[in-house]
This record gives sequence, C-alpha cells and structure tokens, in this order.
Amino acid sequence: SEAAELLGLMHYMDGLRLITVVELVPPTSDDNVTVSDTELSGVPVRLYLPRRAPAGLRRAVLYFHGGGWCLGDAGMHGYDLVSRRMSNELDAVVVSVNYRLAPPHRFPAQFEDVYSVTKFFLQSQVLAQHGVDPARVCVAGDSAGGNLAAAVAQQLSEDAEVKAKLKAQVLLYPALQALDLDLPSYRDNAHKPLLSRSLMLRFWSEYLSPEPALREAMASNSHLPAEAGPLLPLVNWSLWLPPGMGRAHTYRTPAVGEPGLARRYPGLLDPRACPLLAGEPRLRRLPPAFILTCEHDVLRDDGAMYAGRLRAAGVPVTHHHASDAFHGAVTFVSWPLELALGHRLLGTVLGWMQENL
Repeated sequence: SEAAELLGLMHYMDGLRLITVVELVPPTSDDNVTVSDTELSGVPVRLYLPRRAPAGLRRAVLYFHGGGWCLGDAGMHGYDLVSRRMSNELDAVVVSVNYRLAPPHRFPAQFEDVYSVTKFFLQSQVLAQHGVDPARVCVAGDSAGGNLAAAVAQQLSEDAEVKAKLKAQVLLYPALQALDLDLPSYRDNAHKPLLSRSLMLRFWSEYLSPEPALREAMASNSHLPAEAGPLLPLVNWSLWLPPGMGRAHTYRTPAVGEPGLARRYPGLLDPRACPLLAGEPRLRRLPPAFILTCEHDVLRDDGAMYAGRLRAAGVPVTHHHASDAFHGAVTFVSWPLELALGHRLLGTVLGWMQENL
C-alpha cells in the first residue's frame, strides 16, 4: 500500500482494502441462522435472524465492525462468523452495519450511519417486526466499531425521541480519544502487529481530515488544540489507568499545536469522534459496559481509561484485560487465522452477553 501510494497508483487505504475484498463472503443462511443483506434507514446492513422458534421476545445486537473507519465490511469472513455465533448462541437478532468509510467519507459520516440504523431499529414497530424485546438491545463493536458503539450509546442517552433504552454496550479494544497519542500503550506497542502506532495515526487522521498536516502533527503528538486544555484531565492516563498498567512510564502533557487546530479538525474535541471526552454527567446515563483490552495493543489504554471513567460515574463495568492478546484477536476464529486465543476471547464476550443482555 505504501509503495503504491508513493508511485501514485492508488490511495494507501485502497491498497489495504484489497484485504477486505479477499475476505468477503456472501450472505449464506445455515441450519441455525438466516442471513441476508438489506438496508435499514438507507444504510446497508447484514441481518442475522435465528431460525429456531422463539420462546419469547429475543435479544438484539447492533454490531459495528472495525477497520479504522477506513476498512472492513460486515461480510468479511471473521465478522460473519462472529455475528453468526452471536445470533445462534444468544438467540439474538444481529444487525451488522456497513457504514460509509474514509476516504472519501469522513467524520461524522460513519457515526451518522450507525446512529441512524440504531435509532431506526429502536422504533417500537421495527422491534416488534423482528420479535425483539425493547429492554434487551445492545450496541457492540471492535476497534473503530467500539468507538462508534460508545459514541452511539452516549448520544442515545440524550435523545428524547428514542423511547427504548440500551441494555448494554460491548466495546472490544475500542479507540476512544485522539488528543494524546503518547499513552504507555502507544509507546509499548508502537511496532507490534496488527496495529502499529503509525497505522493507528493514519486511521485517525484519515477519519478526521483530508489534510496530511494532521497526521504529521499527530506523529509528534503536537496536534493538541489550545481549547482542549480543560479536557486533558479526562484523558490523563496517570489518573485513569489501573495500578501497574502505566508501568515505569512518566506522564507528559501533550504539546499545544499551532493556532486554529480546533477549527480545522473539530472532531478532535467532539465526543462523537472521541467518546472519552464526554463529561461525567453524560457518562452517568450510560448502560452497563463490557470492555475488552489486549496487552499488546496500542489501544489498550483507551479502553482501560474508559473503564475507569465509567466506574467513577457509577456505571457497572466489566473490564476484561487479556494479558496474552493483541489487537483484533476476537476475529481470529477460522482457518487460516484460527487461534485458541480468538475462541477463548469470543467465548468470554458471549458469556458476558448471555448473562447481561
């Protein structure tokens, strides 16, 4: 991808999207689940419906895939398998959303798509059409999808038009803030697969702006808008990380960047893009959360800090930290990328959902 971009053959993300194309599988029903591609509120989704006769109203999961807001598809083999297992093992309707991707679509397009689908699905007539219990609906997502799930949960908590309330939120190694990209997890895992620091910075910058200048400022952690000063305590890892997770690292306040950053890149200060920036009054209204973090992951500290902030706001949180795991591990559940680790973590996630949704 880097070589193709340097040669002017294609955009970097277009090269990476070839991985998505190779992984795509058609919507194929099986003995347990009926699978179809459709649209909700004008947004493409892959819908999973349990085939067995319902014992009553069912659970529902709105799932948002990862890929740095630039890659990914509900039809990728790994996501398809995860959604099938959710639908079958939880006897749940699963709506896996294919939101618009950057580039060419940037924030807030991705958020608007997943929010539109969620709000549409939570209408009483739509829930009834699918036999869903309005008191047993959750949002879930991994990586960038975890970011979107957290942002959707926050926005729904303040939306007077939505009568149904979320029962839970499931955030798998979520990206939750872009103000400080020098967290201990970014330092420890800068060059580890599957998500290096440079790739995560590329994802953030592509999501928020078409300007290469933002990525360059992020590389030196000097992209902090002057207006962000009051928000820094919300993302200060020395305050919010569990004891020991920061190890021997020393906290460094991010450097204030050039004037005008907040105007040029408003997403940096917007909780819809960076849910960790939400104030405590907003967090208090959120549903119980399951947060998965992985030791060998640049996003480890985002999830750990959010768990700390949610607990401080009185929200029930299950923070499962996998000391032997890396970013993306939950989708490693099929050949040729099948790992016992992936099955174990997915089992943990589904077990929590079984008990709490």
